[in-house]
Amino acid sequence: MDLSERTGRSLAAPAFGARTLSLLTLLLGALLAQPVASELSAGAEDRLAYEKNTIEVVRQVARAVVAVQVTTDGESPMAQNDGQRFAGGSGFVVDEAGRIITNFHVVAMALGEATEDEVELEPGASLMVSFLDTPDEEHEVQVLGANPDVDLALLELLDPDRAPVVSPIPLADSDRVEVGQKAIAIGNPFGLHSTVTAGIISAVEREQPGVVGIEIPYIQTDAAINPGNSGGPLLNSAAEVIGINNTILAPAGAFAGIGLAVPSNLLAEAMSELRAGGLSGFAAAAAQLPDRPRLGLEISLRVGDYPRALRDQLGLPDEGVVVTGVSEGGPADRAGVQGPEAMVLVDDQPFPVGMDVITAVDGEPVQRAIDLQRVILDRGEGDVVTVTVWRDGSELSLEIELEVVPVEDD
Repeated sequence: MDLSERTGRSLAAPAFGARTLSLLTLLLGALLAQPVASELSAGAEDRLAYEKNTIEVVRQVARAVVAVQVTTDGESPMAQNDGQRFAGGSGFVVDEAGRIITNFHVVAMALGEATEDEVELEPGASLMVSFLDTPDEEHEVQVLGANPDVDLALLELLDPDRAPVVSPIPLADSDRVEVGQKAIAIGNPFGLHSTVTAGIISAVEREQPGVVGIEIPYIQTDAAINPGNSGGPLLNSAAEVIGINNTILAPAGAFAGIGLAVPSNLLAEAMSELRAGGLSGFAAAAAQLPDRPRLGLEISLRVGDYPRALRDQLGLPDEGVVVTGVSEGGPADRAGVQGPEAMVLVDDQPFPVGMDVITAVDGEPVQRAIDLQRVILDRGEGDVVTVTVWRDGSELSLEIELEVVPVEDD
């Protein structure tokens, strides 16, 4: 289609001479181009400021980011056919002593015996880190302390005098992180040393189960993170750590725009116990003390895990944890706590129904399983706790006397 067909007008007789028309065309083009050029210039300046900030953040902190390599040999049950198994992750210098933080799951396969006082490596296992300035130089480290609850481990250089002198990356207050703000990730994805990606904070308090099943209020970001980024820093535009990159939600197995980071405030809270050494946290305490008293029930869901339509249909309370199992003859069973009567499927996912929902313990609200665990782990055998449960639209108070419940082997 030519121009005449598009406009419906004849092009046979122009109203102006060719020279006049050319001058008008040039003048009109100049007038139209001027504001467009100004807008493009302003946009370029905005982008340049954004880019400058990213470059400055990387310059300030990248030297404190490390690649972590884990190796086990044939003596380890985790070893492969060639007698060795390798894993990788990231970490960063977190204090003036040169200690390095990473994820617990990054180093877990190399760990052997662990107590509240010490974490040992499997026979033949090794942990090495390399810094940005000297990627080919490896430095041996040991695990000083670990907290599986929040998936964190603190590494200590065996020969700190050989390592580069770098400043630790400061921690931000993750409670002040806002959706939409800038996020920068630095790490070692797929073994690509010191890779930088940037994006925004997509959500906060995105609760998901961590490595030992305890829910973590993750920071969600669309800054690309992949296998190997675990343990590296998620930074704000002030070059402060707002989170420790931890995991991705990836239905196809690769980054799909949803990365999760452990909030920096959880690291700050855990640091004193990590520096003290050994295993810490509730999961560690339960593992180290299998004979401590228990309620004798199973909690694997929160009310918030139920689809809204099902919650409304069942009339569930706004908060609480769902009793998904009760040990027959145990403390909770004798106190009258009830487990599920049936299961319903929603989008092929099963949800228990007809069970008790625990909403409080000793008057303190219970929103997640760890709230209940905190109370129980501080009590001894014979202590009585008052559990508030929702049942069929009513609240009941049940007194449960704690006792040792043998843990069945799988």
